[in-house]
Amino acid sequence: MPPPPADQGVISELPAGLLGLASLPEVHRSIAIPIGGKFWRKLAAFAGPGYLVAVGYMDPGNWATDLAGGSQFGYALLSVVLLSSFVAMFLQWLSLRLGIASGRDLAQLCRERFGKRTSIFLWLGCETAIAACDLAEVIGTAIALKLLFHMPMLMGVSITVLDTLLILALQKRGFRYVEALVIALIGTISACLAVELMFCKPDLGGVLAGFVPTTRLVADPAMLYIALGIFGATVMPHNLYLHSSIAQTRSFDLTPKGRRDAIRFSTIDCFAALALALFVNAAILILAAAAFHRGHPEVAQIEDAYKLLSPVVGATIASVLFAAALLASGQNSTLTGTLAGQIVMEGFLNFRMNPAARRLLTRGIAVVPTFLVIAILGESSANKLLILSQVVLSLQLGFAVVPLVMFTSSREIMGSFVNARWLAATGYAVAALIVVVNGWLIVQSLMA
Repeated sequence: MPPPPADQGVISELPAGLLGLASLPEVHRSIAIPIGGKFWRKLAAFAGPGYLVAVGYMDPGNWATDLAGGSQFGYALLSVVLLSSFVAMFLQWLSLRLGIASGRDLAQLCRERFGKRTSIFLWLGCETAIAACDLAEVIGTAIALKLLFHMPMLMGVSITVLDTLLILALQKRGFRYVEALVIALIGTISACLAVELMFCKPDLGGVLAGFVPTTRLVADPAMLYIALGIFGATVMPHNLYLHSSIAQTRSFDLTPKGRRDAIRFSTIDCFAALALALFVNAAILILAAAAFHRGHPEVAQIEDAYKLLSPVVGATIASVLFAAALLASGQNSTLTGTLAGQIVMEGFLNFRMNPAARRLLTRGIAVVPTFLVIAILGESSANKLLILSQVVLSLQLGFAVVPLVMFTSSREIMGSFVNARWLAATGYAVAALIVVVNGWLIVQSLMA
């Protein structure tokens, strides 16, 4: 079957040997879309990829910055959480449009457009970022197991290897099962935090005021540092590669109208899921502000928050729910990290590895150094590793955002779905902001 013409948003001048390669081939176009179905049936069919992406915005790496922001500055940094969420929505929207309109994922397009050497460089950086993100999930899961079951962290780190086997078992049954598990875990996180907010009884007036930006953000260096930390820890580079791939798991019509409908329904899925991620991040900050700002402003670490939460709010179950939400967060994020690892290897290198081996490799790269550092330096080193993982993620982010904006602004790649000029300008402005913010954070982290 010949490829569609370029004006339908698909690259047509690729070598013949590359045209048959699908992104994440075992699940590519595997989910049927009802023909002529009602709006809600179609929306349900497209629902799922946005939630897989959303877990990257509520992973254990985000918890530390949200806790620090709430405990030190009350509700004031909610405006930064809101801005970060809007940026995330914008970039993920560009990512899903790229996958649906071009029929390629971000990694594949980087390989095809930038050449072999650049592709290898970008691949190594992306693999490092995925390993750093996975390291944060491993640490978060291990901390949660320790808090809930008094399990030594080394044992908790070792147990996280089993996550990979769960992913493989679910994906063999169908990609919908992976999406269902992710949505269930997100529901668990949201429910736990909703109950926590009822226990801590936040000041609703203060919460609403916190969503309005204040000049204090610029005037107070300490607040600015944490604000930029929240912003820098929000957007995950591997999520952009992931979304451009899993947006293609739906079997929509490969026509301009079919792609337009797919983008419309996928956008609703994306924004709804990331709105839930906004609630989770805001809830963590609100919880920290209500529980710790007045009496314990120094709380910034997850274990400290766990120990103080129940005594402060007067509910024994509060700490348990907090740790349960953290455990669900860690488990959720591991699912998407291993998928992203497979996508970038196949996309950048045009190299296909057995999915089981690929996912064990991704998890091994995170587990082995974590195990060794904790074994040598002790469990107190886990939080330092968590911070280091966020710095590594910051280093990689620009290398994903800039190509994403470039490709979605190319008529040759996107056809009729190309970014309008104002949209391209917005994309480059967001990319520049992210690069500057993360560069500043890296310098500050190195000087600390």
